[in-house]
Amino acid sequence: MSQVLHTPPHTPAAAEHPLSALATRHGLSVSGARPSLPEYVRRLWARRHFISAFATAKLTSQYSQAKLGQIWQVATPLLNAAVYYFIFGILMGTSRGVADYIPFLVTGVFIWTFTQNSIMAGTRAISGNLGLVRALHFPRAALPVSFALQQLQQLLFSMVALVVILFCFGMTPSMSWALAVPVLLLQFMFNAGVSMIMARMGAKTPDIAQLMPFLLRTWMYTSGVMWSIDKTLDRSHMPHVLKVLLQSNPAAVYIDLMRFALIDSFKAHQLPHHVWAFAVGWALLAGVGGFIYFWKAEETYGRG
Repeated sequence: MSQVLHTPPHTPAAAEHPLSALATRHGLSVSGARPSLPEYVRRLWARRHFISAFATAKLTSQYSQAKLGQIWQVATPLLNAAVYYFIFGILMGTSRGVADYIPFLVTGVFIWTFTQNSIMAGTRAISGNLGLVRALHFPRAALPVSFALQQLQQLLFSMVALVVILFCFGMTPSMSWALAVPVLLLQFMFNAGVSMIMARMGAKTPDIAQLMPFLLRTWMYTSGVMWSIDKTLDRSHMPHVLKVLLQSNPAAVYIDLMRFALIDSFKAHQLPHHVWAFAVGWALLAGVGGFIYFWKAEETYGRG
């Protein structure tokens, strides 16, 4: 008589443990998992020396192949200012009615370049450093922050040339020059925040880096870099709301505050109302908001 073999029923106890439960039981965690926000801030602060060293190394190597080397850190924005002076100041006449137009223009070009280069570098911070992102474990926000710090260092080199220009136009150091410090700190916070936003977007869609020069050029032309928003719109009888929108855009806010700090002929009545509130507000909105936006995608960076 043949013997019939019965297979025992499939029970949950006999089933294989899910991988996640098995990993948890043995104390394992997901590699590269996003930490909590306070823990992420702590880890980023612990890498502050790496951020500083990385920014300095990138700045040093930027013109290492050029014969003039680091001189280009100052020469590049000065040459840009010279081109803008010829086109806008002479050919288009935007210098009319603007006292000390050359310091006015050079200040605008230097401060704008700080924001422009920070955002451009931030857009490629993840997509352009995938080897580093995939090889080492560190808070990815260190990359866009370090690029913003690199641009701040470059701006400080350029400020030496700006001070020489101010001296040539008869301006001497005054108490108002101290305002340049909080202006640069607030602008750095704003630039770093926007860089983190663009770094996350650029990591997902690298083609954004090709679009950014056009967007930044448009932003530059509407930020009063080469022309006075206050005087030009008054002469053209534009609606008051347009003047308010142009003056309150973040690039114009930081440019105007720096002009007010350094240029004697740039008076307080040329600043928009509540300008310091705008400067702090933009810095907090972009800095804090950009940081949280970047942190939320932390575990996706460097993956296919």
